[in-house]
Amino acid sequence: MDCKETTSLMHEYLDDELSLSEKSGLESHLSTCPDCRMRFKELEQTDMLLFAMRHYSPSASDELTDRIMSAVPQPKKQQPWLKWVKRHPALTAAAIFVIVMFSSTISFWDQSNQLIVSGDDLDQIVIEGSNVIVPEGKSITGNLTVENGTAKVYGNVEGNLTIIDGHYMTASTAHISGQIKSIDQALDWIWYKLTDVMNVVAYR
Repeated sequence: MDCKETTSLMHEYLDDELSLSEKSGLESHLSTCPDCRMRFKELEQTDMLLFAMRHYSPSASDELTDRIMSAVPQPKKQQPWLKWVKRHPALTAAAIFVIVMFSSTISFWDQSNQLIVSGDDLDQIVIEGSNVIVPEGKSITGNLTVENGTAKVYGNVEGNLTIIDGHYMTASTAHISGQIKSIDQALDWIWYKLTDVMNVVAYR
């Protein structure tokens, strides 16, 4: 199977429309061809983004979505718009990012004064005003995210600590097994929300 034939089968593969022999041939070619493997990865990521837009659009209005999608060129052949989008992953990713960026900025950024704490094990923390405290001798299993507040870690966080538009401090008794991420810029904040949505959809 050559690269041209492989490219023509990628979309049907993602739609699970190939026969077993075609599927096997495509997978065999991808394992040996870096260029085709990269092209397939882009198409796969586009599929995931489209899935996210269909299943997670909490803030984008129908009017905003229609206005942006109407600017996307339509295929000349009588094919569903989804086919065209799959064949243009770069334009699709850009359009989706614009939708998420505008909707997230409007709906979330104006609520920057609200303290939001999320994680898998919140029973161990203490909240005092805008301070989120992990007491000495206490352990949180999993990630901890604090938005618009100050995280004070005296105990253990068995995961990542993410601070969005806030601050953090760690005592000598603190132990954080994962990464400490501090997100203060608007663009970084929007990108964090986008990747967070993708993770939720991908592992749901």
